[in-house]
Amino acid sequence: MSSDQVKLPHAGSGIFTAGFERLKSGINFNNFATLMVVAVVMGAGTGLITVVFVKAIAWITYFSFVEGLPQILAPLGAGWIILVPVIGSLITGPMIAYWAIEAKGHGVPEVMQAIIMRRGRIRPRVAVVKSVASAICIGTGGSAGREGPIVQVGAALGSTAAQLLRLGPQRTITLVACGAAAGIAATFNAPIAGVIFAMEVILGEFTTHYFGMVVIAAVAASIVSREFLGDFPAFAIPSYSLVSAWELPLYALLGVLAALVGWGFVKILYYVEDRFDGWRFPDAFKPAIGGIGVGLIGLFYPQALGAGLITIEKGLNGSLEWNLLLMLIFAKLLATTFTLGSGNSGGIFSPSLYMGAMLGGAFGSIVHFLFPTMTATSGAYALVGMASVFAAAAHAPLTAFLIVFEMSGDYRMILPLMVTVGLSTLLSQTISPYSIYTLKLAKKGIPLERDRDVDVMKGITVGEAMTQKPDVVQAEMNLSQLSDAFVKTRHHGFPVIDKDEQLLGVVTIQDLAKAREQMLDQSPTVADITHQEIVVAYPGDPLSKALRYMSDRGFGRIPVVDPQHPKRLVGLLRRVDVVRAYRRAILRKMENQYKTEHLRLGRLTETEIHEFTLASNMAAVGQRIMDLDLPPQTLIASIQRNNQIIIAHGQTRLQPDDRVVVITRQGTAETVRQVIVGRG
Repeated sequence: MSSDQVKLPHAGSGIFTAGFERLKSGINFNNFATLMVVAVVMGAGTGLITVVFVKAIAWITYFSFVEGLPQILAPLGAGWIILVPVIGSLITGPMIAYWAIEAKGHGVPEVMQAIIMRRGRIRPRVAVVKSVASAICIGTGGSAGREGPIVQVGAALGSTAAQLLRLGPQRTITLVACGAAAGIAATFNAPIAGVIFAMEVILGEFTTHYFGMVVIAAVAASIVSREFLGDFPAFAIPSYSLVSAWELPLYALLGVLAALVGWGFVKILYYVEDRFDGWRFPDAFKPAIGGIGVGLIGLFYPQALGAGLITIEKGLNGSLEWNLLLMLIFAKLLATTFTLGSGNSGGIFSPSLYMGAMLGGAFGSIVHFLFPTMTATSGAYALVGMASVFAAAAHAPLTAFLIVFEMSGDYRMILPLMVTVGLSTLLSQTISPYSIYTLKLAKKGIPLERDRDVDVMKGITVGEAMTQKPDVVQAEMNLSQLSDAFVKTRHHGFPVIDKDEQLLGVVTIQDLAKAREQMLDQSPTVADITHQEIVVAYPGDPLSKALRYMSDRGFGRIPVVDPQHPKRLVGLLRRVDVVRAYRRAILRKMENQYKTEHLRLGRLTETEIHEFTLASNMAAVGQRIMDLDLPPQTLIASIQRNNQIIIAHGQTRLQPDDRVVVITRQGTAETVRQVIVGRG
């Protein structure tokens, strides 16, 4: 091979790279029109991937359960169905463990984590591994949904595009949200629900800053999806409506049951996941163990395998018996927890809808049997239950509303939906502040503020910040006495009280100077120059409210009065008080972040971090570190002494007032405490 032959491909690559760089440099990606084009391309790309993903699941399912594996495994008799999820898991497990661990589980928390911790940056390979692994998992009977993988794939596609275009963090996060919205829109032919899902769940906020691009991406994905998969609702069901107002209490009861099922789903899923994570067994083969459980469930209830969309539609049409519906709730819950808890890949959206439809269908069958003339058939309750369980699990009521509307094409069930979804969400949030998505982040110690600006003064009241028992002046004082008071205290203003100790108003040093400039002949008193029309605050007011008063009107101080007695002065809020409160809030926030980081570090490394401020009577005081009987694998990381950090070593002798940081294995905290503090 000649040298020219070697150089030609390299030169062509260089020309392409240089051309791409020139193209990028000539485009302003902050331009509105350009961003819209990027959003359209993002949405269309996610739509195409969704089409391939859905068709791949259908093909793998056909091979696994119709023609292919059933013939190969026929000698095993009915037991062949147990092996199908295991075979699929033996393929997906190594893919996830060795190529992209982010593809493990249901996907959405990983997208949220990327936004919070990495400014939206997701490895490109995640899109490939997640889509392939999820298609194999679901196609071979794994109980999981299609939407979580496509959300993660769309988000990874958006993140990859942003990295190629070298966009900033804000634009990167926007494209991640575009990909997530496009995934939901294309998977379920539900563009509105896709947009709301991206805002409500992925971003956790509604803002026009993201909205336009997210909408455009969802629309583009839906157009592509409809072109290849058809333009019709995800489920073909009859049109339902509220038969009687007496049904609403029954729907409210369904909301309570949905909250319990949604909460139970979250708890059981993460319990199983924790058990698998803590099991000393190769991660690549854990999904196969979960696959055995899935296969056993599928042997008795094959309806629980896969995404289960056909079974959902049967429940919505009222074609399943109540006792089967009831059993399928538990079968699907267990199959899903075995699938995702063991480390396989898929989503929880469809399983939540599935369990909700089964719960609602069973409940509806019972109440329709008891009250046939005043209740709708079971399908109506299945429709409402479908939204309610998802809302309870995900804490996403708006997405639940809209996904049901768009997937069913029926808007006549709005009142039952509002009652049931609202109640199930409220009860679920009361039981647990974390959703099925955010609990995974919380367990990792990841803060959920998403790096947005946080009002550090949130929750501080005027009463906490104000100066109690402030200096005041009497209304009958003359100006000479007032001048002496200003000189003595160095204040720039005083509250003025009358002889009954009632608040009259406020007087400032500027008021005194103005009165002297006018050379008044009479002998004025403080009352004559006092501002009596003033703004007051109450101790229970948020500090931010009082701060707005001070900022908008240029006040340097606001009297604080008793809400029961508006003329009774209880304090004074000054600018210096606000600054002092702000400092305290900042220190409080820093301390909380410090504790959160310690907790997160401990969870990631399977250690515990403890701090001790040594008193003179503690057991470790006066001893060398090497002489302490600490548990194995315990480290005294640092010692703070006299505002200086000392790197500890064996000869270091501990002294009173030392602040000691100890890192130890989980479960040994009490032993460490006894060694450092002593028994008592």
